[in-house]
Amino acid sequence: MFISLEGIDGSGKSTQARLLAEGLHAAGHEVVLTREPGGAPGAEEIRRLLVEGATDRWSAETEILLFTAARRDHLERTIRPALADGKIVITDRFADSTRVYQGATRGDLRGLVDGIHELAIAVEPDLTLILDMDPAVALDRGLARGSGEDRFEEFGLEFQVALRDGFKGLARRNPRRCRLIDASREPAEIARHLLNTVTQAMR
Repeated sequence: MFISLEGIDGSGKSTQARLLAEGLHAAGHEVVLTREPGGAPGAEEIRRLLVEGATDRWSAETEILLFTAARRDHLERTIRPALADGKIVITDRFADSTRVYQGATRGDLRGLVDGIHELAIAVEPDLTLILDMDPAVALDRGLARGSGEDRFEEFGLEFQVALRDGFKGLARRNPRRCRLIDASREPAEIARHLLNTVTQAMR
């Protein structure tokens, strides 16, 4: 099974992806936990280009190409081999992030995103868990990390609000694949909800 976690910056995706992987491993499953951009050596090199530096470092069109290049490397070297071995793959972000971040909020580029995705990736997760929360709270949390990978947080609150709307719209349009998850709760409660959701989907 191929599972992605999505949501705005600071919504807890990385924490919940790790907790979900731990829960599934404890239940006896082989799990590969990965992330985007990144998840493979070449993709991690591209990650630094995308998440560090000034907000105007790249145009939205260039970001789409860089994210897709990283995703292709991730797909070839990590995702497909793990799925072929019968493992569960959990990724912190996948193509939906590009659809929302570059396709919907940085210009009317959704057609370009979808066209390149179809040509270069042509894969969707079996299940996408979208963590939803107040953008102001998430932004404060994201900036407080001080990770140095805060290029998209630096776009500000208005951008995060637009991202949230984009992800909620994505969930509405893809109800069979996407689940909208209330991420304002305690992490342990969210983790239990996600594990139950995935367990039910695997039956």
